[in-house]
Amino acid sequence: MNENLKRSLILYAKDKEIDFRKFLNKLSKPIIKDLLIEILTMYFNDKNSSKLRELVALYIAGYEPTQKKLGYDEYKQAVDSDRLEFCEVKPQNTDKEKKKLNGSGSFNDYTPERFKKDLSNKPKVLACGYVKGHLIYILEFDFHCLKSKIEKALKSFFGDDLIRKKGQYLRSATFSFKD
Repeated sequence: MNENLKRSLILYAKDKEIDFRKFLNKLSKPIIKDLLIEILTMYFNDKNSSKLRELVALYIAGYEPTQKKLGYDEYKQAVDSDRLEFCEVKPQNTDKEKKKLNGSGSFNDYTPERFKKDLSNKPKVLACGYVKGHLIYILEFDFHCLKSKIEKALKSFFGDDLIRKKGQYLRSATFSFKD
């Protein structure tokens, strides 16, 4: 990370807006462009956060983000209807050019109750693939397409009756193109 970016991040994080703005005003336009490119590259490739990858996919697909931590990621107005269509974005990023993207995603801390809700609400799923932070594809499909795969994972974890004990969650219900 270059020194200008380090300094910018520290000033911003310390809530020193006046100092931060003064610092930026001293920088040339090419240096500010380099800062933006470096921070976007870093953030798009962050292994612990997929926020920017999710935002790009949802904007391209015509959704608006929700501000909730839990629940659906995005929504859009349904065509010829007053109802909202919800969706889950599942971005996959690889930093290796030869590694094949497989359309994978997962629903974390999943429960039979959430599965029932998802079947009822009929969200869309956006599976998207990135290579080194650059978008390669977005595949939009109905959640219902994953019904048998997720139901199988839930039954394997909770049993055929899908009865869950308090505090019990399926850590990860995964899928890929083959599902």
